[in-house]
Amino acid sequence: MKKPLLFLAVLASSFAGHSQNKIITVSNSLPIDREFETIELTKKSLGLPTSVKLENYAVKEVGSNTFLESQGVDNDGDGTVDVLLFQPKINASSSKDFEVLVAENPTASKTISCYSRFVPERTDDYAWENNKVAFRTYGPVAQKMVEDKIAGGTLTSGIDAWLKRVDYPIINKWYEKATNGTGTYHKDTGEGLDNFHVGDSRGVGGIAVKVDDKYYFSKNFTTWKTITTGPIRTSFILTYADWDAKGNKITESKLISLDYGSYLSRFEINITRTKSIAAGLTLHDKKGTIGTNIKEGWLSHWEPIDDSEIGTGIVAPKNTLTSFDNHITEDKDLSNLYGNIEVKNNKAIYYVGFGWKKGSPFQNQKQWETYLSSFAKKINNPLMVKVKK
Repeated sequence: MKKPLLFLAVLASSFAGHSQNKIITVSNSLPIDREFETIELTKKSLGLPTSVKLENYAVKEVGSNTFLESQGVDNDGDGTVDVLLFQPKINASSSKDFEVLVAENPTASKTISCYSRFVPERTDDYAWENNKVAFRTYGPVAQKMVEDKIAGGTLTSGIDAWLKRVDYPIINKWYEKATNGTGTYHKDTGEGLDNFHVGDSRGVGGIAVKVDDKYYFSKNFTTWKTITTGPIRTSFILTYADWDAKGNKITESKLISLDYGSYLSRFEINITRTKSIAAGLTLHDKKGTIGTNIKEGWLSHWEPIDDSEIGTGIVAPKNTLTSFDNHITEDKDLSNLYGNIEVKNNKAIYYVGFGWKKGSPFQNQKQWETYLSSFAKKINNPLMVKVKK
């Protein structure tokens, strides 16, 4: 009698496990093909019990054995994976079914394409990248060096652009050659370079608060926390010392993420004592051309950079980009194109990044702005996910 009971127990366990597999439909409401957009699945959205481990799940197309790259992320740092990420390809005005199942993905990539880290060997930068673009910003040691008049410091909360022209990670490689003396990332040897000047400007997406026609902003970040790196997303949190905007004590932190295939990082600003922020794009020596579309929710700047050209841009969710200011001044590095973005419940969200002519498909301002316009349509009409019962 024991063998049949054991068999029934195994069979019951098998059915219980199978019932946790889910079929989902991903729908695209726009008349354009979609890819490089990240779907976030949670236990709740899938109707799974809280006891399951999302990291044990994989995603594959229904009707085929094609598994999609996926990534589990523990957003709150409690040791439990909160979301399962994947990026489907969905044709224009269509839908596709996927199975979310307990399985080991046979095609899982070991390459961490979306990467970020604190960089103590280069003072105290924080740098991040994906297969298209790279960025960095600066920490408290770099700030103190400037304040103590020590050479090599940097005092700014602006965001630097690293102009990469390869799809593999370069952050560690570039920092290594700079610190061991075998090269410099300020010279392009085939992978790209850092020739983008930030200074006191907002760089690519740094923020300011405007009070009585004057812009105020924070200094360098004071603390950092890496949330995730992987094939689909890197994300991290930067916090800043409280700062003053003409008597208003501002508190600020940034949750920044960058997904595979995107030229734009997502910035979620947590901020107090202001009803709006001004997200900025540096105008450098004011030889570029701006583009604005408040209705669609984007701003752009296209300019020459050494022997090439670059486009920078900001995209905000629908109806949150209220206006812009093409702020021109003779003060060094303080000319910026600002997008005024609403703060709701102490939070503001926008996407910001760049396309370099040598390292992207964008060869002119029109092509860059077409990308920003399409990006805006996609974030305002996200891919919809429905679990089949």
